[in-house]
Amino acid sequence: MTAADDLGIAVAQFSPAADTEANLAVIAQLTATASARGARVVVFPEYSSYFVDPFDASLTEHAQEVDGPFVRRLTEIAAQHGVHLVAGLLERADDERRVRNTVVAVGGGGLLASYRKLHLYDAFGQRESDWVEPGVVGTPETFESGGLRFGLMTCYDLRFPEVGRLLVDAGADVFLVPAEWVRGPLKEHHWRTLLHARAIENTVFVAAADHPPPLGVGNSMIVDPQGVELAAVGTATDVAVAHLDPTAVERVRRVNPALRLRRLAVTPRDG
Repeated sequence: MTAADDLGIAVAQFSPAADTEANLAVIAQLTATASARGARVVVFPEYSSYFVDPFDASLTEHAQEVDGPFVRRLTEIAAQHGVHLVAGLLERADDERRVRNTVVAVGGGGLLASYRKLHLYDAFGQRESDWVEPGVVGTPETFESGGLRFGLMTCYDLRFPEVGRLLVDAGADVFLVPAEWVRGPLKEHHWRTLLHARAIENTVFVAAADHPPPLGVGNSMIVDPQGVELAAVGTATDVAVAHLDPTAVERVRRVNPALRLRRLAVTPRDG
């Protein structure tokens, strides 16, 4: 295995605003930086297309389709730099009062995967479900690049290990986690612990991109299948890049065959 065989992946940390064009300008700038540092997959935060705090009626006004202008512009940026981009999208919902919290993955040729957040953030005094329509449990959303399969989840999903099990059973080698992990007592500790846990228990890489403070905890990071932090951003708007060895997952699983030794499977439930 040589460095040339490794796949560069970046987590791009920024604060999405209530201005889609301004967000796209930041995404283009950070993608250029990540590409220059060798990244071929770049992960952006949840709600990258549009974000306002607290939530209000402007969410539905700025929601788009997965083939709308935001995704088309992401595709153009991906094509320009020869990368895959993953970012949060406010998607139009069936319920006209709410939106969908969607993550899209695009390459230069267009949409590769789209995932609607399953577990809404109705916790720690928040009520995301007042504004967001939950996704439906279905086939895990994945795409391939550089000999690795990438699986999508979003923010609060991180607290539900079953989501990771479904992704790893679908063949994912890397979990990608766009997030807006709200600050609060012990929240940074939870964020770091859960990212490491999902990597260790599933023997996969995990790459997670958050909003920086004052609203998010920042600390966007890339973790390897043994729970070792490879690269991270602190509280700034910036990118962190790690180069993943596609053979690492197989090597770790030979030593730690926890997935093969499981005696329980995950089945979805209603509600």
